[in-house]
Amino acid sequence: MELTLPRIYSSETLKNASICALGADNLRYLKTVLRLKQGDRIIIFDGFGHEFEARIGGFSASGVNVSLEKQVPRTEKKISMTLAQAIPKAGKMDLIVKTAAELGTDVIIPFTAVRSVSRIDGEKASAKVARWQKIVREAARCSRSPLLAAIEPVLSFEDMLLKAAPDARKMIFWEEEEQQNIRDALQDQRFDGVKQYFVIVGPEGGLSRDEVDRAKASGFTSVSLGKQILKVETAAAAILSIIQYEKGIFGQTAGEGGK
Repeated sequence: MELTLPRIYSSETLKNASICALGADNLRYLKTVLRLKQGDRIIIFDGFGHEFEARIGGFSASGVNVSLEKQVPRTEKKISMTLAQAIPKAGKMDLIVKTAAELGTDVIIPFTAVRSVSRIDGEKASAKVARWQKIVREAARCSRSPLLAAIEPVLSFEDMLLKAAPDARKMIFWEEEEQQNIRDALQDQRFDGVKQYFVIVGPEGGLSRDEVDRAKASGFTSVSLGKQILKVETAAAAILSIIQYEKGIFGQTAGEGGK
């Protein structure tokens, strides 16, 4: 696969498909911005792991017709990651979602913590989730991921805890934790072979002791990043990067599968 080919997201599944119709949103980008023409080659992916080298068949007023050619082999991931992120102030969640998606996070769960300053509910929450889904699509396009991170609706702390699978490595990051850091948690031999990681990151003011206790009662381990205090958007990126380095995509060579 040529890395220089433009990479385009298709909202239609490409499974068992030979042609694809890209909507009007891609028409301007391909024809006016990239100045592509009929016969030019691109990469198409659907966010479900299906990715193809393709050729533009033609332009119309409503979109772009594309013929699918060679399927791009899919590299299996070693692990899956879920980030449960307490809603931070202002637009910081946009950056967290973008970075998490680029780092190969599979599921992003926004939730409301006791110390969350921003409160999102109702129509506002739906609009935010739609915006984050758009950010995820763009992040997948740029990072060449064949999969889209799923964005869950904004949940309460209690409902978020219920999303963790019983066999996942469940970690809640707390700046007051003094017994276990992330290195110790990831090197704990009791969890060798774990394929799912579920991590909770708090808002700017951190998580309350009561929230941490409730998470522990649900099977989570309290973990710290050490003595250095990071901004919420930096903390999420650091945690996900460390997990991927130790267990995931940064620990495998190009073309290596998840075996």
